[in-house]
Amino acid sequence: MSEFVIHSIPGSPFGRAVLIALEEKSAPYRLVPLALGSHRAPEHLARHPFGRVPVLEHGDFRLYETQAIIRYVDRVLSTPSLTPAQPQAAARMDQLMNINDWYLFHGVANVIAFQRIVRPRLTGKPPDEADIAAAMPKARAVFDELALQLGNSRFFVGETLSLADVLLAPQLDFLRATPEWEALTAEHLNLVKWLERMNERSSMAATTWERVAQMSRAA
Repeated sequence: MSEFVIHSIPGSPFGRAVLIALEEKSAPYRLVPLALGSHRAPEHLARHPFGRVPVLEHGDFRLYETQAIIRYVDRVLSTPSLTPAQPQAAARMDQLMNINDWYLFHGVANVIAFQRIVRPRLTGKPPDEADIAAAMPKARAVFDELALQLGNSRFFVGETLSLADVLLAPQLDFLRATPEWEALTAEHLNLVKWLERMNERSSMAATTWERVAQMSRAA
């Protein structure tokens, strides 16, 4: 089978989700790192017309959008399956993946994690505390719903890892590095324990920002 090639910015939670999916499948892959800001360069726009990451190449097949990529990986590499066989469980997984993209990322992680982590590294400027404060009500609503969806289960769709966990884990792990994490999880110990279980997985350990940076230097 052709090697999987992933174009992504090191540290991107969406790029990390693709790497986690490939690690869970024990699939060989190669990371092509993009520098911050280069996702708007003509070379990358030829891969992704909307200038985002990640992009997957598999032989002569190219695909963008993280959900599409990890679903493709799960279909091409059928074991272990990361999609529940039961239709209602699969639908719950789909719902959680959309919560990640539309509610956890937009207006929460892309504000809080960006201001706390990315902005200082990228610009040298301090976080915009007003932007962070404005994002917190939505963040609390999202964390409340994720905790409710998880309940007492080991993973988000029952006792087996699914694509929902693969997509949510990098985003929540990114937020864990911010001071807001403690306030957001104070009443949601199940989310804290879930992320601890996820971080014990070899797929998470192999795709930390530090490990991806090492991959990037070796590329």
